[in-house]
Amino acid sequence: MKDIVIIGSGFSSLAAASYLARDGHTVTIYEKNATVGGRARQLQKEGFTFDIGPTWYWMPDVFERFFSDFNKKPSDYYELIKLNPAYSVYFGINDFITIEDTLEKICTAFEKEEPGSSVKLRGFMAEAQDNYNIAIKDLVYRPGVSPLELVTPVTVKKIGQFFSTISKEVRKEFDNPRLVSILEFPVLFLGAKPSKTPAFYSFMNYADFGLGTFHPKDGMYTVIEGMKTLAESLGVTIKTQQNVEKIVVKDKKAIGIKVNGETIPADVVLSGADYHHTETLLEPKYRQYTEAYWKKKTFAPSALLFFVGFDKKLANVAHHTLFFDVDFQAHAKDIYDEPQWPEEPLFYASFPSITDTSAAPEEKEAGIFLIPLAPGLDDIPELREEYFDKIMERFERLTNQEAKKYVIFKESFCINDFVEAYNSYKGNAYGLANTLLQTAFLRPKLKSKKVRNLFFTGQLTVPGPGVPPSLISGKLVAGLIQKEQ
Repeated sequence: MKDIVIIGSGFSSLAAASYLARDGHTVTIYEKNATVGGRARQLQKEGFTFDIGPTWYWMPDVFERFFSDFNKKPSDYYELIKLNPAYSVYFGINDFITIEDTLEKICTAFEKEEPGSSVKLRGFMAEAQDNYNIAIKDLVYRPGVSPLELVTPVTVKKIGQFFSTISKEVRKEFDNPRLVSILEFPVLFLGAKPSKTPAFYSFMNYADFGLGTFHPKDGMYTVIEGMKTLAESLGVTIKTQQNVEKIVVKDKKAIGIKVNGETIPADVVLSGADYHHTETLLEPKYRQYTEAYWKKKTFAPSALLFFVGFDKKLANVAHHTLFFDVDFQAHAKDIYDEPQWPEEPLFYASFPSITDTSAAPEEKEAGIFLIPLAPGLDDIPELREEYFDKIMERFERLTNQEAKKYVIFKESFCINDFVEAYNSYKGNAYGLANTLLQTAFLRPKLKSKKVRNLFFTGQLTVPGPGVPPSLISGKLVAGLIQKEQ
């Protein structure tokens, strides 16, 4: 059995650590920040609690599958609440569509918006569910080593969906721009425009409408705490405030890491930190990917986030509320095509205290606001303020209420913070986008091609961005490591 060191303590690292410890290895995690969780951290202030990272709990079956690998259940560690409504989408003043908690109710909402659309939706969802079954039960659990992993009797029949896009497939069936927006929304979690995302990824629509949206009581951070408890129960050692400065290589083989000036020997090094950053911990000759390679890649967006304590309960909003009252194409262009701060940004807001009393003191509201941005933009305090004013003015107008004057405090988190806290390439928030040329075996590899016993996990590698894929990434890399030992 081997001594394995893991850099970073996000979802993928904690997952990998648990599998490796279960298989008998000695596993130690080194985390640069004061708390575990990587991008999933928590902010507590004046009685309010905010998830700094992910706020959506989708694909509950992936979490169940992870915990069942250790003869556990998610409910052993945290309580799940199914949200109803799952979310609301604003298109104008007091003008919104509510997505409820069953496909039946969603069909009713579609039919009300456009007569006849519920029949089309059922057909679209049947295909999405079929894709989900193929993807989640099979394809995404493959390590991206070979193109042949994608070739199965069922995927051969779906080949056209890898060369079409979500945008095309949705527009074949739906004309109503509001319904199109709602159906294109889930793939934004994959980090690319719907017009650049393969149609096969409609399985995200099944995750949305078919499986529903959940909230872990006391916040998403309870999932991290549960995974930490599981890992430690299996013998994993977790060390925080341990900044890894170098991966030590001898004879083209990883033999340890340098942490806070001290060299820690290891048989295997696994990094769940940002992939680009991890390679900078190596001498240039041991790096697999050049700076030019990373510059050409399509990265998922960064984000400007605000964590706001309100001195009253807010009206006319759901736990998750999307504001699509401006031109999506224009904002997408500002993220992907000509990177700049958007003139009229779409934004998302989460109010966990609507569901969860632990998120805010009584009669107060916890609000999280997110504006997607191109990574690598200039991030200065004045711009953060300008955009807070922009979205609060729209928020008040669209939801028909005063809110800004009730702000007790606000904290912001943006590109510079992603770089400082997570060594994130250009301050991206969600890793590498899942476009056709960045899918499966075309993504950066789980195993180094140049250094033996060096491995990678997380949302820049296989299978992609998001929390469920990160859990899967941890399982995949642990399997590769185990196979080699």
